[in-house]
Amino acid sequence: MRQLKGTKRSFLVCLGISIIIFSFIYLRTRTPPELKPPPSSSCKPFSTACKTFLPGMKKGVNWYSCDYQVESYILNSHLPCSNLKRDLHFITKPLSRAEEAYPLAFIVTIHKELELFVRLLRAIYMPQNVYCIHVDAKAPREYREAVQKLVSCFPNTFLSSHSETVTYAGFSRLQADLNCMKDLAKSKTDWKKVVNLCGQDFPVKSNLELVQYMQSQQWRDKNMTPGVKQPMSMMYRTQRQYKEIVGSHVAPKGLGLRKRPPPHNLQLYFGTAYYVLTRPFVDFVLKSPIAHDFLDWSRDTFSPDEHYWVTLNHIKEAPGSRIDGGWEGAIRAIKWRDQEGSAHSGCKGHYIRDICIYGVEDLPWIISMDSMFANKFESNTFPEALDCLEQWHRNKVINQATVPIEPSWLLAIHSNYSNSSSYFNSSTGE
Repeated sequence: MRQLKGTKRSFLVCLGISIIIFSFIYLRTRTPPELKPPPSSSCKPFSTACKTFLPGMKKGVNWYSCDYQVESYILNSHLPCSNLKRDLHFITKPLSRAEEAYPLAFIVTIHKELELFVRLLRAIYMPQNVYCIHVDAKAPREYREAVQKLVSCFPNTFLSSHSETVTYAGFSRLQADLNCMKDLAKSKTDWKKVVNLCGQDFPVKSNLELVQYMQSQQWRDKNMTPGVKQPMSMMYRTQRQYKEIVGSHVAPKGLGLRKRPPPHNLQLYFGTAYYVLTRPFVDFVLKSPIAHDFLDWSRDTFSPDEHYWVTLNHIKEAPGSRIDGGWEGAIRAIKWRDQEGSAHSGCKGHYIRDICIYGVEDLPWIISMDSMFANKFESNTFPEALDCLEQWHRNKVINQATVPIEPSWLLAIHSNYSNSSSYFNSSTGE
């Protein structure tokens, strides 16, 4: 009898311990993601300079970015695509019916800074859109392989079928966009408009806001190519012949050989290299004799991408053209050195080629401009600027969504001084 009581007591003790263990396991698996503490080994705190942009930071909430080593992650990871998309926080479902019904196409030309590209792509990525990535032919093999590795995880994202060795201000920059346009024209995705980007751009508007802006009364079925009739100060670009020193620079041909007038009596315009174009306009560019003749004529001009698109968008034959259009179209927030004191109060980062590389203190100006994108950013010189803008942008995207949010879509975590931690959610505020 005494042995039986001992056995019973041992059984009850084991049963109690088992209940405790299984209860712990159950509760742990049931704990929602927002209650898990930040993995301190892989997270870094946001700069206090971000306090204007991150909810609660002024009131003692610490924010942590937990994927700042994205370049190393891609280069060294052998994980399947499902893990890669999850760990890099890509959005994997359309966030609204309006966006799903109006897919966009993107052309992204890149040659360096893998981390910047990854962060740009995940900021603009939506599964209903389509993305053509042009990797400069002179980019290192390891860089191209890393981009290919990431791109191959998405059925709606691909590398351009032909890569150019892009030269600053050369025809090759224009050709890179045309290569992607040819690929996008074959896409089964019924994209409505195409946007071109470079690797140092970053979005200011969410995908939903881009769709709404492009469908507004002013831009519905219209191309966006800001520019004006070619001013006297820019005529040197098209009156003399230039040659491309491949991968280096553009130089005058001979003693500055003069060019014949443009074909089809085209009135030349000057504008930005950035655009938003309708699909019928892209078809016109790829098939029209006018566009082909003008392209051939532009091969030996200086920076032809700054006159090609805007000139074609001012002729009546082009679908969606704006014959009387000017600088309208909030495509890019750019701080030019020669506009300091008029369009802006100065660059808080530093200038390269008279364009501001943004610092954190430039962000209020960027946001106030309400442009679609901002240019330019660098990860090495002013990383906090992109950190703050990226998190501000993702918070906005999440708040505008009309579908349930998946935890992996959230970029950052935050914790208050009581050491309780949570992922960002739409109810978090000042």
